[in-house]
Amino acid sequence: MASSMLSGTENFTLIRGITPNGLGLVRSNLNGKPFTKLSFTSNGKKNLTFRSKSTTFVPKCSASSARPSSQPRFIQNKKEAFWFYRFLSIVYDHVINPGHWTEDMRDDALEPADLNNRNMLVVDVGGGTGFTTLGIVKHVDAKNVTILDQSPHQLAKAKEKEPLKDCKIIEGDAENLPFRTDYADRYVSAGSIEYWPDPQRGIREAYRVLKLGGKACIIGPVYPTFWLSRFFADMWMLFPKEEEYIEWFEKAGFKKVELKRIGPKWYRGVRRHGLIMGCSVTGVKPASGDSPLELPPKVEEVEKKESPFAFLTRLILGSLAGLYYVLVPIYMWLKNLVVPKGMPI
Repeated sequence: MASSMLSGTENFTLIRGITPNGLGLVRSNLNGKPFTKLSFTSNGKKNLTFRSKSTTFVPKCSASSARPSSQPRFIQNKKEAFWFYRFLSIVYDHVINPGHWTEDMRDDALEPADLNNRNMLVVDVGGGTGFTTLGIVKHVDAKNVTILDQSPHQLAKAKEKEPLKDCKIIEGDAENLPFRTDYADRYVSAGSIEYWPDPQRGIREAYRVLKLGGKACIIGPVYPTFWLSRFFADMWMLFPKEEEYIEWFEKAGFKKVELKRIGPKWYRGVRRHGLIMGCSVTGVKPASGDSPLELPPKVEEVEKKESPFAFLTRLILGSLAGLYYVLVPIYMWLKNLVVPKGMPI
């Protein structure tokens, strides 16, 4: 699997006289030579700084393409997401994960979460079928892990997994977690933020439920640069920009915010099509209590009168947009076989 800290398509300002040629994969460059592993860190400004032990690069441009402020996002709604996963849960582990969220990717993405104590309390928010939780229980006793999701159909799949039989499995809302303040040592959420109507509120909740010194780890998609992929991404669900993740974490009160790029084996560093699982973002809670970020009370979702036809149309359009991203890894896998090694795809 390839995890990347710098994309080969971006421009960088050289700070210490070391040319970043070929940087695209974590443990090797595009020519197969090793180099220092890099990660994003927040520098308190609107831009991002890329740090390594030997050099620092500051992007001349933003870390990802601009995203329109208003988008249809047919599945970034709890009602649509519920029914979307009602059917997707049947094939999720066998069709979606092999192309977008492999075991190698999962383990690499969870590494920054520092799951280093079997007795720590962990909440897996948006845990779905429990695929990510299987990576968590490698390091933490299952009895100390809680899986939360709004989809009973996804959670039913998690309950079938033998290593998760001792986990607590509950239905709940990522933007209104049923845990007390200062409850958990670690907060993990993978493949969920893209369906949150209000990502900032969800990350604020992550801060609240963590103990002092606890760490949040959110794994999610990254926005594409290729026009057609942007079109389908904007129709389907939320694909945040990398700098948006950083901003949300900082506003919620997190410190030591870092972003690590991840990707499947066919990924060679160029993010033309975006990735459903493209980054792992972590932050540390610096003080006990609630988040310093004040938000207005959550507006309860009120059932609006709409024709079943309108709802079904949105669901179908959103699902078709999602189908595009089922086909992308197949296309990229084939392209990876044809395009000579060392060339970005």
